[in-house]
This record gives sequence, C-alpha cells and structure tokens, in this order.
Amino acid sequence: MDLKLLEDLVALAQERSFVRAAELRHVTHPAFGRRIRTLEAWAGAPLVDRGRNPLQLTEAGLALLQQAKAVLDTLGQTQAQLQARQGATGGQVMRVASGRALARTLVMDWIGGLAQPRRPLHGHHVEVATGSMAQVVTMLERGEVDFICCYEHPATSVRLNGQRFRYVTMAHDKLVPVCRANARGAALHALGSGPLVSYATPLSLGALLQDHLRRNVPDAGARIRYVCDSPDVILEFVLKGLAIAWLPWSMVAGDCRSGTLLVLGGRSDEVHFDVRLYRTRARQSPLVEAVWAAADK
Repeated sequence: MDLKLLEDLVALAQERSFVRAAELRHVTHPAFGRRIRTLEAWAGAPLVDRGRNPLQLTEAGLALLQQAKAVLDTLGQTQAQLQARQGATGGQVMRVASGRALARTLVMDWIGGLAQPRRPLHGHHVEVATGSMAQVVTMLERGEVDFICCYEHPATSVRLNGQRFRYVTMAHDKLVPVCRANARGAALHALGSGPLVSYATPLSLGALLQDHLRRNVPDAGARIRYVCDSPDVILEFVLKGLAIAWLPWSMVAGDCRSGTLLVLGGRSDEVHFDVRLYRTRARQSPLVEAVWAAADK
C-alpha cells in the first residue's frame, strides 16, 4: 500500500471534487483519478459515488477514510517520537524548506535570530532545502521537513489539508518594480515602456507577477526580454541595467536605500503578499515545538 493513496483519499473527502483534490495533491486530474481507481482496486469496492454532485464517498470509502486518517496520524506521531529520540542521543535537527528567494532573505533572518544564545536553535543543527512551491509542499506532506516557508497570495495559494497542517503568518512582503539608477540618480528605464525581466512559470513569484501583469500591464508580454528561474539572477539583470523587474522588497531594500536601484511607480504597481510558516499538527520533537512556539507569537 502506497501511503500517498491514503493521502489522496483524505484530500478527495475534504475537497469533494476530483479537480480540486488533484490541485491540492499537485497532480493532474487524470493522474489523480487513476490513483483513486488504484485504491479502489486494492479495497475491492467502489470508494466514491461519482454520480453525486458534489461527490460523496461510499460506505466503504468512509470506512477506509477513517482508517486512513488514523494511520497517517499514527505515522506522524511515530516520526516525531523517533526524531525526538534521535535528538536525545545524537543532536536534534530542524529541517525547513522554502523557495530560493525566501531562503536567502526571510528564512535566513529567522534562523539567525533563533540561533542566538538562549534561543531555540542555539547549538542545534539546521537543514535548509529549496525548491518550487509544489516541491516543498510535497516534502512537508511526506514528512521530509519539519516546516515549509512559502508565499500566500490568491494567485498562488498553498492548498494543504487543514486537518493535518497548520500555519502562522511570519511576515508581509511585496513585489516592487525596480531598475538601475544612472550616474545622475535617475531611472535607466521607464515603468510604462522599459524592457522587463520575468520569472519562469514554475516559481511562485512568477505566478504572482503574471497575475499582476495580466490585470495591469496589457503590453507586458511584448516587453519581456528575459526570463529566469532564479530571483538572484533576475536581480543581477536589474543591477546591470538590462531591464525592470518586480522583486521582493526584502531582497532589494538595501540597494534601494543606497540609491543603486530605484522603485518605479506607486502602490498600485506593487504586489502585496504574506509569508507563511506551515507545519504538521502532529506533535513533533522538542526542538521543533520550541521553534514553533517562538514563531507563533
């Protein structure tokens, strides 16, 4: 039995829609349907009443759902106990995953603050992994990390089972359009006509920006000269004066205050979003619980 099939059933019961459950599980609709049929083949009975709208689980589906939740919760608690035991004998480790832009800005500041004397991470090991939003969400669902740090915006909302996971809002940030300043301190490019550099589609920041451009900058597609999957490289494009980019304020605030970069436009040209920290609801190691307590204030 593949545990992800049980997680699929929990997602389907929560969303009551194959399409929404597939989005929650970060797979295509056809692939999700095949996984549910695989689970039905294993159970030897239909688990879903596909003739109802919204769909409902059959009696067999509800029985398996109850057991699936119990199994997943028990495994989560066992994992936490094993991690705690490892902490008692070999040093505790905190594992966090996020996108690359967040990893080098807010996550690093957060870890640095918690690593100070008399703070929860002082003297402990920390593992930081980076990836796309879909990748880091999968890592949390599989128990490969203790926390994920990610953006929250209507254009790129994280869909995690609220019965299994919880979050706290860590910060508020925004994408701001910036460009290089010339020797006289003036902008090298005009916001309304200058060349643009954009994020590759898989990036969460790319989804935020594309949503903004689609609604507010009709000619953006014709003006995009560069596309990149690294916010750090996009910043280099801007620093070299090649284009305008929407970058997180947390990343460019220093360059803007020094006059190297200029913020273009006004508040309506900014994209505001939250930064959230997610974890499983199951009890974790003492270190993870101490870190969470510090974050949830």
